Amino acid sequence: MKKTILYLAVAGSCFAACKSGEKSETATSPDSVAIKMINDSSFSGHIRVLASDEFQGRKPFTIGETKSINYLKEQFSLLGLKPGNGDSYFQEVPMIEIKSAPESKMVFKGAGGEVTAAYLTGFVAATKRVQPEVKLANSSLVFAGYGIVAPEYKWNDYAGLDVKGKTVVVMINDPGFADSTQFRGKNMTYYGRWTYKFEEAARQGAAGILIIHDTEPAAYPWSVVRSGWSKSKLQAEEKDNNMSRAIVEGWISMDIAKSLLKIGGQSEAIFKAAGKPGFKAVDLKLSTSLTIKNTIKKSISNNVVAIIPGTKRPKENIIYSAHWDHLGIGEKVNGDSIYNGAVDNATGVAALLEIAAAFQKSPQKPERSIVFVSFTGEEQGLIGSEYYAKHPVYPVSETVADLNMDMMGIAGKTKDIVVYGYGQSELEDYAEVSAKKQGRVIVKDPVPSSGLYYRSDHFNFAKVGIPSLFTGSGVDNIKNGRAWGLKQVAEYTKSRYHAPGDNFDAITDYSGMVEDTRLLFDMGYRLSHETTYPKWKEGSEFKAIREKK
Repeated sequence: MKKTILYLAVAGSCFAACKSGEKSETATSPDSVAIKMINDSSFSGHIRVLASDEFQGRKPFTIGETKSINYLKEQFSLLGLKPGNGDSYFQEVPMIEIKSAPESKMVFKGAGGEVTAAYLTGFVAATKRVQPEVKLANSSLVFAGYGIVAPEYKWNDYAGLDVKGKTVVVMINDPGFADSTQFRGKNMTYYGRWTYKFEEAARQGAAGILIIHDTEPAAYPWSVVRSGWSKSKLQAEEKDNNMSRAIVEGWISMDIAKSLLKIGGQSEAIFKAAGKPGFKAVDLKLSTSLTIKNTIKKSISNNVVAIIPGTKRPKENIIYSAHWDHLGIGEKVNGDSIYNGAVDNATGVAALLEIAAAFQKSPQKPERSIVFVSFTGEEQGLIGSEYYAKHPVYPVSETVADLNMDMMGIAGKTKDIVVYGYGQSELEDYAEVSAKKQGRVIVKDPVPSSGLYYRSDHFNFAKVGIPSLFTGSGVDNIKNGRAWGLKQVAEYTKSRYHAPGDNFDAITDYSGMVEDTRLLFDMGYRLSHETTYPKWKEGSEFKAIREKK
């Protein structure tokens, strides 16, 4: 669900070239032949294979994984890259697949009446607990605002609240979405992510947690929630079998939430009140029960790792990353049940291979090592990158940067390129210099409330202190303008994102993807010939982590 509005209207202003970036720019420039290795023909060729029906949507633990990782291994080998994990191209990632089958209805009861939510239309639910069956029994409902405990913002929705055995109902996003004076205003913090809310409910000892879906602050429609939660879900293998997690984790629609407030004797004004400091949780005087039966499978998935050793400082490495996985086979839409994931994220994997080819073709080889990592389980919660961050193949202290590629542009060749989480690190300055070479400009995250900086694999590198860059293609098409670009984005979001319609044949223009990939190659090429490490900027929550390394 991380990227539904990845390409929405770019409203931010452009920035002048950063002086600090200019000062450190090396005189070394990539060879034109190397740059031309990144082209429409080879780019589309990789996507054609990866997004084919034969790869069955590239879900981990399926034939789609086997085909995907072997394709990457074959391509890296043909390019002459060495195995990146000792003598292997693979890093094993222990994972568990759980297919949760909740009851078809979730009934909420109270003195004021009864509300019934139907599975997939009114609620979705699953469990992370590795058990054949879990039960939520007559659990009392508590509205806990945003479900956030954030000492640095003097915010605690659980203050004085004992939720053991209870089910908390919480809002999506954080208070800054509705009130720019709270948290970081429209810039979503990690506290606004649904993953955090589940984690915090577990820390508080809640038996269940239900997030209220609201399209604007969530940044994606209910259909995305439905498609993601109707399939089996993967998770990292934990020693406690996730028994520390809530029994039930799920979402309810806004219509169901409003009905619950009504029979619970509350008005919708409670949503606004929840965004004010000092809000106290409210007992809804309702209860609910739910049984979930699970089909469990333990297995090993794989990250794919390849390397071009540096000529002078091989221990120092620059990582390019892109997840190979998608959603596999799911609910039929217009007769099609294969979620091919052409844009999300066969494009990023193609870019990974294109950049590898460009480095291999360059006559001046990188002085630092260039590592290429394609992660598993991104669509299931950034699992592969989390595992890598906890079990790095190359030391975190010697990793210069991560340049992540996820959902390459669909608006063609543009005058702009977006940097998500702008203001985080000096990598933005490098991106600005490379963009200037193309006659392009850097723009801020167009919709900072979506929290996209926390939604792709680079985030797990940032969490361990490695400067990480996540760019999104612009929308200001060089021929047709911004309005046209936005129209392409809207069509993708409505009809193809996380849907069977994200097919290879739906991509008609590769020029923007190629241009963005060349920009990222230029950045890494420059970094590979430097001796300094890019730094986090003042105010970044990751700065102190890096400085401790």
